[in-house]
Amino acid sequence: MRIIRGKYGRRRFQVPASFNARPTTDFAKENIFNVLDNLIDWETTDALDLFSGTGSIAFEMASRGCRSVTSVENNHLHAAFIARVAKELQAENFRPVKGDVFRFLHSADRQSFDLIFADPPYALKELRELPRLVFDGRLLRDGGLFVLEHSKDNDFAEHPHFLQKRVYGAVNFSLFSQ
Repeated sequence: MRIIRGKYGRRRFQVPASFNARPTTDFAKENIFNVLDNLIDWETTDALDLFSGTGSIAFEMASRGCRSVTSVENNHLHAAFIARVAKELQAENFRPVKGDVFRFLHSADRQSFDLIFADPPYALKELRELPRLVFDGRLLRDGGLFVLEHSKDNDFAEHPHFLQKRVYGAVNFSLFSQ
């Protein structure tokens, strides 16, 4: 795993071979963050990374100076890896959460965020429900941005909060705005 830019930029962390995550490719990550750089003021952003996997997206957000980053990952080994990397980086305002994303979404204690990023397994049966859960749960602040990574088989253009779609190779990102 590589952090591209920011205060932790160019740092690399060896992801254990036993991981079964499908991390966002560096090419796709670099391109979507180039888009986000033009839409977000990182220093005033509270961010949430759902289905965090290796933590690559969460650490990229923290590296770029987010005010706070919450990383939610259910897999015990992956969550432990994320916590270890956060400790090694001495990442302040980084909150790793070992837990189920859907439980987190339903019990976020009225927490809200400026940026929510979700990279669920592409075959997740509830994938199409994620935008509704985020918006119905009022997790996104006014003017906030929700980014959903998915396969080409999904189209969210009809969603009332849909903003745009970006495609980088086989990786698709749908952006939604509050």
